[in-house]
Amino acid sequence: MQNSPRLRVAMAGFLHETNTFAPHPADMEAFCLGGGYVPMVRGTAMPDAFTQVNLGMAGALRVARDSAWEVVPILWAGAIPSAHVTRDAYEQIAQEIVAGIAEAGPLDGVFIDLHGAMVAEHVDDGEGELLRRLRAEVGPEVPITTALDLHGNISEDFVAQVDALVGFRTYPHVDMADTGAAAAQLLDQIMRSGTRPAKAFRQMSYLVPIPFQSTDMAPGKGLYETVASCETEGALSASLFTGFPAADIPDCGPVAVAYATSQVAADAAADKIAAAYEAAAPKFLKHQTYAPDAAVAEAMARAAGPGSGPVVIADTQDNPGAGGVSATTGMLRALVGIGVTNAAIGLIVDPVAAQAAHSAGAGAEITVALGGHASVPGDLPFETTATVAHVSDGKLHATGPYYGGTELDLGPSACLRIGGVSVVVTSRIAQMADREMFRFAGVTPEDMDVLVVKSSTHFRADFAPIARDILVACAPGPMPLDPADLPFTRLRAGLRLSPDGPRFGTDRAASARPDRGGASAAAQ
Repeated sequence: MQNSPRLRVAMAGFLHETNTFAPHPADMEAFCLGGGYVPMVRGTAMPDAFTQVNLGMAGALRVARDSAWEVVPILWAGAIPSAHVTRDAYEQIAQEIVAGIAEAGPLDGVFIDLHGAMVAEHVDDGEGELLRRLRAEVGPEVPITTALDLHGNISEDFVAQVDALVGFRTYPHVDMADTGAAAAQLLDQIMRSGTRPAKAFRQMSYLVPIPFQSTDMAPGKGLYETVASCETEGALSASLFTGFPAADIPDCGPVAVAYATSQVAADAAADKIAAAYEAAAPKFLKHQTYAPDAAVAEAMARAAGPGSGPVVIADTQDNPGAGGVSATTGMLRALVGIGVTNAAIGLIVDPVAAQAAHSAGAGAEITVALGGHASVPGDLPFETTATVAHVSDGKLHATGPYYGGTELDLGPSACLRIGGVSVVVTSRIAQMADREMFRFAGVTPEDMDVLVVKSSTHFRADFAPIARDILVACAPGPMPLDPADLPFTRLRAGLRLSPDGPRFGTDRAASARPDRGGASAAAQ
């Protein structure tokens, strides 16, 4: 008896979460550096690059090995969230992926690792456009599946181009590799059976602030339990995309997508997820936030109370994982101004200050204008004299659940000591979502009373186990907490801008939220 031929599968990835209001675009250099992702990698180098990381491609390659696929690796590229992907970067990467698949010869399937919220300078639906080009190249008979971030702004056309898509179910995203594996397993099933599943797509009615979407707490936890229950009830796959709210495009917003062996079953699963999301709106309103000084004062009070470990403050409006610059100074000013004696903050991205620290050396005192960003009204560099407590080349191994073993290179870095506050300063940007991002600069996070992290939610994966408590602060930054504070002009009519906010095109259009007088949450 002859063995059946190996399934031949092309594999590629192109990831970016686009904040259309952010100050800096993603160019080719951003994709070459990665910024917390694996730097751009091509061809036969791809399998080795994903052996010890928490990314969709890692899980898909695991399934490929277990299923004995003949893998045709093309290209994988990801860049830290920012403003639009430049036309040049988008076209270079997209064309290389499509050309690579065109040159691959006969294929049984295509797996592509995507984010779901990419906007290029010339294309609103970055992934949908890429998939249209791929579908045109491989034809209707070759199945395509994809793994996606749960913050994807998924268009109906995107869903039409693929045979199955699978979204993350955790935020912090500790299941990225597992999601890639699930999408690859669906592809294997489709290739071997020759049967395409029925699909259902539903849009929901309101946006949710990023920090409140965490699946470690209500209502997110319950919503994703509902998603999982759809599969135990018969769906082949079900996904809830809460959406990335800082995208001024018609497809911004939450959707449910489900697959099943029948259209009736797919529709039932998608309807169940959509109904659960709509019913959860009041529960999203119960989370508390703090102004900078109030956050620090509250953290100090809680640190003096019962329990152990640091109080962690999320500087959510300067989260580089949502288009922040990781350089604003509002929380640093609050820490120093109130006189906290055992605190640390990171990352402040300032290559000039980092180089000054290296030139002076550990133990020296330097006068610097630290951080600050012109794109944020009122955010000025923090002028101070600091002690250089530690210098580093910026290379570290991020081993926590979110990064999952990723090697980061943050460039020349230092820890500057300002009174009782340790400031981790780097030359390159990455979201502060791993305790090693303090340790590499000589700070032991477990020993601090207060930690301020430039992150919204991903930090919880590695910091929650040591945290006495967690607070969310709204210091000035490029990513307003409340989507209703963003100056949208192009959303679909009727979308509610927050769980209790105005509807776009009805209560407001291209103006700031009326009851905030045009101010962002950063000014609150």
